[in-house]
Amino acid sequence: MLTLYLQLATVFFHIGLFGFGGGYAMISLIQFSVVNDYGWMNTSEFANLLALSQMTPGPISINAATYAGYQVPLSHGYGLASAITGSVTATLALVLPSLLAMWAVIKILFKNEKNRYVQYLYSGLRPAVVGLIFSAGLLMMVDCDLIHNYVEGASNNLEIAWKQENFGSNLKEHLISAAICIATFVAVFFYKKNPMYLIAGSGALGFAIYYL
Repeated sequence: MLTLYLQLATVFFHIGLFGFGGGYAMISLIQFSVVNDYGWMNTSEFANLLALSQMTPGPISINAATYAGYQVPLSHGYGLASAITGSVTATLALVLPSLLAMWAVIKILFKNEKNRYVQYLYSGLRPAVVGLIFSAGLLMMVDCDLIHNYVEGASNNLEIAWKQENFGSNLKEHLISAAICIATFVAVFFYKKNPMYLIAGSGALGFAIYYL
């Protein structure tokens, strides 16, 4: 059990240390660790983690770490006390680098924010943050294991396999998922609708279409 706690602490400390750009930029790092590297959960379970982390109050990265830390001991057959300990371990490990970085920022960067080397650092981090956020979205959409599927006799034909647990299993379901996503974005960005109502409405609509 101690080994599992140490793994959780190491993984989420590493994510907190290198996850520049906020919660959404950390999603791809969390997915690579908990799904690909350690196999603590599959892509469907990670999609549920991401949805719950987004819906619940607080930063999405901290919510994701708390949920993952709670779920991993349960998946290994341990009890509720171990799950709670795992969630606390993962959460503290994720926020510790930020606390240390904030102390360094207050002591160093704020005093030297006009320094050209500090400005170079900021300029270099901005495109990396955009790339991390785009990568997180792409990983949730596309089955990367099947993306390189070349047709014999053709040159660089690329077949994209959409993840069925997030977008359905056929073209009609893909289009419905995309339509819900676009409608939600328009309602929030242009019409300033309450995201909580849209989350509840999208969940109810998805349940009615895909389950019922």
